[in-house]
Amino acid sequence: MISIVGPALAVGLMVSLIHAPLGIEVLRRGIIFIDLAVAQIAGLGLVVAAIFLTEPSLFVSQAIALSCALLAGLLFSKAEILAPAQQEALIGVSFVLAASLAILFLTDHPSGGQEIQHLLSGQMLFVTWREIGLHAPVYAIILLVWFLKPTVRNGIKFYIIFAIAITSSVQMVGVYVVFASLILPALAALNTRYPHATAWICGLLSVITGSITAIVLDAPSGPVTVVSYAVITLLAIIMRNMKTTTKAS
Repeated sequence: MISIVGPALAVGLMVSLIHAPLGIEVLRRGIIFIDLAVAQIAGLGLVVAAIFLTEPSLFVSQAIALSCALLAGLLFSKAEILAPAQQEALIGVSFVLAASLAILFLTDHPSGGQEIQHLLSGQMLFVTWREIGLHAPVYAIILLVWFLKPTVRNGIKFYIIFAIAITSSVQMVGVYVVFASLILPALAALNTRYPHATAWICGLLSVITGSITAIVLDAPSGPVTVVSYAVITLLAIIMRNMKTTTKAS
């Protein structure tokens, strides 16, 4: 049991720690669907590597996925400058296009349905310590740079860091958990005194609750974790509103 729960909790907590500050920045910029789009585009890179290359190594798959995500980030950063009013629409269209291409590529694949499910909902309970060890340094560097060099949150540098983080995350937890872990804790942190701490606590509670619930119910960890994020966020917002109402009265 510990051998399964340990890596699942570790990857969930790791993702929640890195996604909290990124999600807060995404909400601030008003580009809500960029996480879905970049995650799906990175996932498309993984699909392309698996379909067109014979047993690609982890490094090759990672390089292709990261290249796709970085290209998407560069495109979205240009859109922010050249067509800010249409940026969110472009992001949404990119997500739909990448998702459709992934489905088309996997249509005749023997395990196409399973691959699509893995891309969307992830396989948190099957993540290994080796995978965590490969991605943990990436997250650590991003967190350090994010807080020690706040200028990376500006312009194209934000999109590059975002693409790097999401490329790692989508491989381990899937598109749905990526979106939930970015947006929901950030929503819970809106208008709070300590937004980062609030988002981190919300994310950590969501991961712990979701992982335990998935194991107890023998249910898919990805969807259960998304539901857990939604419930914890809703409770956090209700508690915040109750506290505000009490103070006002």
